[in-house]
Amino acid sequence: MANSKRGTALTILAILFTLAAISDILKPLHLEGPTTGLVFLGRRLSGTPNAVLGPLLGVFLLIYAAGIWNMRRYALSLAYVYAIYVTLNLVLFVTRNPPPASQGEMIFGIVYSILALLGTWGSVILLRRRQAELT
Repeated sequence: MANSKRGTALTILAILFTLAAISDILKPLHLEGPTTGLVFLGRRLSGTPNAVLGPLLGVFLLIYAAGIWNMRRYALSLAYVYAIYVTLNLVLFVTRNPPPASQGEMIFGIVYSILALLGTWGSVILLRRRQAELT
């Protein structure tokens, strides 16, 4: 059974990456506003760039989630790519945008950043620990 090899944490991460993929694929359908659109290299996208890059990132995440779910060797490479992308994206977002307007926004940003880094780098660590089991 694949789940016994994958474990609970990787199963949860595969599901979360699938949900993130669905969200990114649907980004072009969201109403345009200041908080909608894919954030790419620290900038919130809109229009055509959002319509192209949102679904592309979504497909990447679906492939990554499938790799985790099926314990495929390529998932580890994608884990590194995605973790580096998320880290770079967070750093660039903070440096390229004005500070949050309220304390609530700042707390949300901190919690979001911590969870994003834990999830992405956590999947790298978990996949590395199970590297021998990847096919």
